[in-house]
Amino acid sequence: MTTLLVIAKEPRPGRVKTRLTPPFTSEEAAMLAEAALADTLRAVAAAPARRRVLVLDGTAGPWLPPGFDVVPQCAGGLDERLAAAFADCDGPALLIGMDTPQVTPDLLTVDFDGSDACLGPAEDGGFWALGLAEPDPGLLRGVPMSTPATGAAQRDRLVAAGLRVRDLPHLRDVDTAADAEAVAATAPNGAFAAEFARLRVVGGR
Repeated sequence: MTTLLVIAKEPRPGRVKTRLTPPFTSEEAAMLAEAALADTLRAVAAAPARRRVLVLDGTAGPWLPPGFDVVPQCAGGLDERLAAAFADCDGPALLIGMDTPQVTPDLLTVDFDGSDACLGPAEDGGFWALGLAEPDPGLLRGVPMSTPATGAAQRDRLVAAGLRVRDLPHLRDVDTAADAEAVAATAPNGAFAAEFARLRVVGGR
């Protein structure tokens, strides 16, 4: 079975979802980040997995469900931190972030039969998921992160290594308030949608 990895930051004001401010305050942005993380972890907990790992920058809180191993993120750029997450896996692994609270257990149930890797493109040009049948940290190191071409660059790296790549569905990351509104509408029954609706009412937005 596959190891499911979630790379995340502790949802503390000023450290997460800074592009949501404004219109939200830093405290409200952290509340939305916590709700997004809770939805993500809930989906991971419900998906079949050999192991579930939270690769965390910060300290775990009450939003963490049981059944997860928590490991600290290493130092360095995002490419190094993602590479290190895969380095700890000794079998098939799928890594996702905390920016897609609309993710479902079905989306996380990845079959590598006939492929060596899978990549979930994000609408902003990045990727929301990366799966490797045989984890190799070298496939991530040096890939430019957080750019409109990150997803394409990562895919090119996989293909250049001779891997057969299967594309997962496109998803929209939550970066801006417009993203938050669109994602909340996509998954209206989740904690993220509920928190987004509450904050809009409280703030008169």
